[in-house]
Amino acid sequence: MTDKKKLKINIFGKDYPLLVNNEELALKIANYLNDIMIETKNEMPEQTNETVIVLTALNLAYELFTERNNFKEFTIQSRERIKNIQLLLSQKGLSIDQ
Repeated sequence: MTDKKKLKINIFGKDYPLLVNNEELALKIANYLNDIMIETKNEMPEQTNETVIVLTALNLAYELFTERNNFKEFTIQSRERIKNIQLLLSQKGLSIDQ
């Protein structure tokens, strides 16, 4: 069983209590989220906080989907390169363990 630490973070002017396994990571995530929200609010000061929150969520979802797609592409390309290397090695009578 892991011991979770109590942590209070402030995002967009509001405090939130959290139980976390990794305090450093939780703070980085909270700061990242807060920075995006502040940046969005500064770019659109006429928008309500609720709108800023939704736009921030959409921006983060876009980042997540983009990174997932990049990872899939990287995985596909890596597998193809490994197959090509294995083929070249087998043509030379060599092999590598997988």
